[in-house]
Amino acid sequence: MRRFFVVLLAAGLAVLTGCGGPGRTVNIEGSTAMALVAEALREGFVGWEPDVTVNCSGTGSGAGIEAAIDGRCDIGLSSRALRDAEVARGAQGHLIALDGVAVIVHPSNPVTGLTGSELARLFSGEMTNWSSLGGPDAPVAACGREAGSGTREAFEAAIGAAGRCVYTNEYSSTGDVVGNVAANPNAIGYASLAALNESVAALEIDGVTCTAASVRDGSYRISRPFLLVTGAGASLSPAAQSFLDYARSASAAEVIGKAGAVSLFSF
Repeated sequence: MRRFFVVLLAAGLAVLTGCGGPGRTVNIEGSTAMALVAEALREGFVGWEPDVTVNCSGTGSGAGIEAAIDGRCDIGLSSRALRDAEVARGAQGHLIALDGVAVIVHPSNPVTGLTGSELARLFSGEMTNWSSLGGPDAPVAACGREAGSGTREAFEAAIGAAGRCVYTNEYSSTGDVVGNVAANPNAIGYASLAALNESVAALEIDGVTCTAASVRDGSYRISRPFLLVTGAGASLSPAAQSFLDYARSASAAEVIGKAGAVSLFSF
C-alpha cells in the first residue's frame, strides 16, 4: 500500500508537512489500508471542487491521528476506532465506510471455515496444527501485520484476542500478508476485503462469508471502521471542510464501493 503513495508523489502531488497550505489545498495522511479509498475520494472530489488539490501520505493510522490532533495535517486517516486517550486529546472521528477483514489461507488448504473460538485459538497459539481442524498434519503458520497496525488492532479486538496473538511472521503491509499466505500452504492470515484475489481463499467465520453485504448488515463480525479524523473544535479550511462533506455524502458512495470498502449508503 505504501507504494500507492509513492505513485502519487511521482505524479506530482507533493506532500506538504504543514496543514492548510496556501491556496486551495487539503493535506491528508494516515492509514495505508485506506489507500485505495483515499485515492478514489481524491479523484471523485475533482468533480466536486475542481480547483482544490488533495495531497495524500501513507504514514499509518496512529501517525495520521496524531497529525490531525497536532494540526500537522488537515484530515487524518484511521482504519481503526479511536482510542479513549486520542479522543481525550481532541481527536474526532468521522465514519465514511466499513471494511471487512477476511481470514485467508492458501487455496490448497481443505479447511474452508472456522468458528470464532477456533480462530482465536489459532492466532493465540493454542492450536498449532491444521490436523486438529480437519486439515493436513502440518504446523500452522500465522501471518499478520506489524505491531501498531490498525488492521492488526481491529482484527485482534474482533476475535477477542487483543494483545494475545502469536505470529510466525509479521508484515508491514496487507499486500505482504496476502503474498506470503499465497506462497505458503500452511499459512493463515487476514486482509482487507478489497485486497482479496484468487491467490488466496477466504474462510467462512461462524458460517458467514466476508462480503460487502455481510459486513454492512453486521452478520460478518470481523470488521472495522474507516474514519476521517479531525481535531475536535479545530476550524477546518473551507477546502478541507468541503472534502470532509464530500467523503461523508451519498455522492461519494459509489467511488468508495468501487475502491473495495463498504459504503454506508446504497448506490
